[in-house]
Amino acid sequence: MTKLIKNATIVNEGASFTGTVLIDNDGNITRIIKGLYDITILPSDCEVIDATGLYLIPGCIDDQVHFREPGLTYKADIQSESRAAVAGGVTSYMEMPNTKPPTTTREAIEWKQKRASQVSSANYSFWIGATNDNIDEINRLDYSRICGIKLFMGSSTGNMLVDNDKSLNNLFANAPCLIATHCEDEATVKNNLRKFRERYGEDVPWRCHAEIRSAEACVISSTKAARLARKYGTKLHILHLSTAEELSLLDNGDLDKRQITGEVCVHHLWFSEEDYAKYGSRIKWNPSIKYASDREALRNAVREGLIPVIATDHAPHTLEEKNQNYFQAPSGGPLVQFSLIASLTLASQGLWSIEDVVDRMCHAPALLFGVKNRGFIRVGYKADLVLLKKEPFSVTQDCIKSKCGWSPFEGTVFDWTVKETFINGQSVFKNGKINDSVRGECLEFIR
Repeated sequence: MTKLIKNATIVNEGASFTGTVLIDNDGNITRIIKGLYDITILPSDCEVIDATGLYLIPGCIDDQVHFREPGLTYKADIQSESRAAVAGGVTSYMEMPNTKPPTTTREAIEWKQKRASQVSSANYSFWIGATNDNIDEINRLDYSRICGIKLFMGSSTGNMLVDNDKSLNNLFANAPCLIATHCEDEATVKNNLRKFRERYGEDVPWRCHAEIRSAEACVISSTKAARLARKYGTKLHILHLSTAEELSLLDNGDLDKRQITGEVCVHHLWFSEEDYAKYGSRIKWNPSIKYASDREALRNAVREGLIPVIATDHAPHTLEEKNQNYFQAPSGGPLVQFSLIASLTLASQGLWSIEDVVDRMCHAPALLFGVKNRGFIRVGYKADLVLLKKEPFSVTQDCIKSKCGWSPFEGTVFDWTVKETFINGQSVFKNGKINDSVRGECLEFIR
C-alpha cells in the first residue's frame, strides 16, 4: 500500500520545514512536498498519516552494535535487539564480529546475513573481524554487502586482538575498504590492572575504570592506528572515542575527503567518571567512560562536526553478569533503544541542534560507509523514516525491548518520544508496539 505522511516538520540535510512525503508500494520515497499539503488526488489505495505536530527524520544508522548471535543468545539475539533498535528509531545497524564463533570468515558473514533475513526487524549488515591469521582472506572479500573490517587493537575481545606487526601492516596496506578500530593498548591496560589489584585487591572501586582503561591506553593505540593509516593511505574510522587527546588525530572538512574519522557513543556523551558512584557496573564500558573534561571535548567535537558519527556500542549483558565485582563484571550494556532520544535531549539542552543529530546519526553514517539509498529523505531513497514528538518519555523496565531487560537510562526522563518507525515504507513500530511481520533488508554499499 502506498503511504502519504503529511504536514510533518521534516528535518533533513541541515534544514527543517513543514512538508509531506509520498511512499510507493515498494517502500521508496517518490515525492517530497514542501509546505502544508491539501489532499486532492491520491492513489486509491493510499494510507494517509497525519503528522501534524510531529517531526519526520530519516532512520538512524548505528555503525556499532553487538547483538550476540551466534553463541551468546541467552543475553541478546538479532531478533530481540533489532526490535529494540526500531523502537528507538534506528532503522539500520552494523553488527560486530565478536560472537561465538567470531565472524572472521565469509561463511560466518553469510550465516549472519541469512539469519537476519529471517528475524531482523531492522535493516542489517555485519563487520568482518580481523585476526592475526585471516588478513589475506578478508582483503579478498566482496564488500558490496559487508560494512567493513573491524580491527581490535586492544584486549576487549581476547582471541580477536591483532598484535602482530606483520599482520597489521598487511591489513592497512591492502584493505579494500574502511577499517574500524577499537583502540586500547594491551600492555598499558594490563599494567594498570596489576597496580589497582595490588592497591584494592578484588574490590576495585568502579570509578577506577577510568584510570585502568586510561586515556594513555587509548592514545597509544589510536596513534599507532593513525600512523599506519597515514603510511598506507587507508581509510580509518576510530570507534568509541573517549578522550580529548584523540581528537587531534581526526581529519576535518568535507566528509568524503577525510581519511581518518571518528565515532563517539552515547554513553561517552551522557555520563562521566562522577557517575560511577551511582551506576557502578551499569556504565562499565571499554573504552571507559572518563572525565567531565573529556565529555565536554567530545560534545564540542560533535557540535563542530569534527566527530561526524554518533553511535552506541550497544552490548547487552545480563544483570547477573553485571552484578559482580570489578574484575568479573563484563563491560558493555544496552543502548540502541534510547540513543536517538538521548541525543535529541542533549540538543534540547543547547549542546547542538536537531539538524546536527540527524546529520551525525543518519546522514554521516550513510555517507561514510557508502550505504546505498538510505540515510536521507530523498526521492528514490528507501523510506526508512522516524516520526518523533517533543514530549517527555520516561524509561521504565516495562518499555525496554532488549532481551537483557535493563538499561543504564532507567529512571531517566527524555525530552523526546519515538512515535512511529518505518522500515522500507512499512510501519514496524508504533506507539510502543512492534509489528513483528516486518523484516529489514541487507544493506548495500557503494564503493
